[in-house]
Amino acid sequence: MSEQRIGIIMNGVTGRMGTNQHLVRSILAIREQGGVKCGEVTIMPDPILTGRNEDKLRALAKQYGIEKFSTDLDAVLAGDSYSIFFDASGTPYRVPFLERAIAAGKDIYCEKPTASSYEVALGIAEKAEAAGVKNGTVQDKLWLPGIQKFVELRDQEFFGEILSVRGEFGYWVYPGHDPEHPAQRPSWNYRKEDGGGIIIDMHCHWRYVIDNLFGRITKVFSHAVTHLPERIDEQGTPYACTADDAAYAMFQTESGVICQFNSSWCVRVRRDELFTMQVDGTEGSATVGLRKCVVQSRGDTPTPVWNPDIDSPIDFFDGWSEARPGEEFENAFKTQWELYLKHVVAEEPFPWTLREGAKGVQLAELSWQSIADGAWVDVPM
Repeated sequence: MSEQRIGIIMNGVTGRMGTNQHLVRSILAIREQGGVKCGEVTIMPDPILTGRNEDKLRALAKQYGIEKFSTDLDAVLAGDSYSIFFDASGTPYRVPFLERAIAAGKDIYCEKPTASSYEVALGIAEKAEAAGVKNGTVQDKLWLPGIQKFVELRDQEFFGEILSVRGEFGYWVYPGHDPEHPAQRPSWNYRKEDGGGIIIDMHCHWRYVIDNLFGRITKVFSHAVTHLPERIDEQGTPYACTADDAAYAMFQTESGVICQFNSSWCVRVRRDELFTMQVDGTEGSATVGLRKCVVQSRGDTPTPVWNPDIDSPIDFFDGWSEARPGEEFENAFKTQWELYLKHVVAEEPFPWTLREGAKGVQLAELSWQSIADGAWVDVPM
C-alpha cells in the first residue's frame, strides 16, 4: 500500500476548538494511527499552522511537535506543497481567508458558521463551486456516538412514526464576576460585533441535525434573549453583552415532525449530558445525548394515571435501556476529517459542502426574522 502525503494549511487553530478538536484529536490523531486507508493508498496529512500571532503559533507547534508554521499566509498559499486550506478563525474574518484560498486553487474545509450572513455564506459557496475546488463545512454532531446510535435505531424503524423532538442544549457559563468561578467561554461569544450569539452558533448546528435526522426544516418560530447583560472579559474588565445568550425555538419539518430546541448559556444542567434530545414515536422513544442513547419501546411504556395528591407509584426511569452500551466510537471531528480527505484524494462522496453550511446561516437569519415579526417564518428550499 502506497502512502500519499497531502498538505493541509491549518489557519486560526490556536483557539480552543481549533487546537483540541481539529489539530490534536483529528489531524495529529490521524497521523498517529498511520494515516487514512483509502483503497490501495494511505492518506497522510502534513499540516502547516498559519495565523497572525507568531508567538502563539510557535508555542503550539512546539507543544505538539509540528515543524512548520507561518504568519505569511499568502506565501504558503502560493506554494504547491499544500492543497487543502482549513479555517477555524473567527467568523467575521473567515470569508476573506476562504476567498484567498479559493483564488489560489486550494480545496476548502472550514468551521461553521461559514459567514455572518446567508448572502455572504452562499456567495462563498458559489465561488468555490465556480472555481471547481472541493469544499466542505464542519458538521461534527452527525458523528457523535449518541446520534449514531439513534440513526441506527431509526433506520431499523424502532420508533415507528416519529412525532416530535425536544432538544435541550447548554450549561451555566459563569459571567466572571466571582474570582473563584472565572468565565469558561471566550468573551467574544457574547459580543454580536465579534460574531457572538447563541443563534448564529447553535442554529447552524440544529439545521443540519434536524435536516439529516428528522426531515428538512420548512418553518421556524424563535425567541432570543440576553439574560446576563454584563460579563467580565479576559483582562478582568466588565463589558456589555450585545449578543443573545439563550434562544427558544420551534422547527417544523417536511416530514411533519415538530422539533423544539432550547439553547442557553444560562441554564443549570439536570440531565444526562450537556445536549439531549427526547425523540417520541408511535412505537418507541429515545433520549439521545452526545454519547448515550437510551430507549423505551411501546411494550415497556408505563400507563400513568394523573393523581397529584400522592407520590407516583411509577418510577419513570424504569423501562429504559441504553443502546449499544460501552461501545467505542471515533471522535466526531476526526470521522468527518477522514471522510473529507477521502473525498479530496479519491472523489468519495462528501455532501457536507459550503452550500450546506450556508443553510445553517440561513436558518439563523430566519430565526432573527421570526423574532422581529413575532411569527412563523418559511424556510425556503
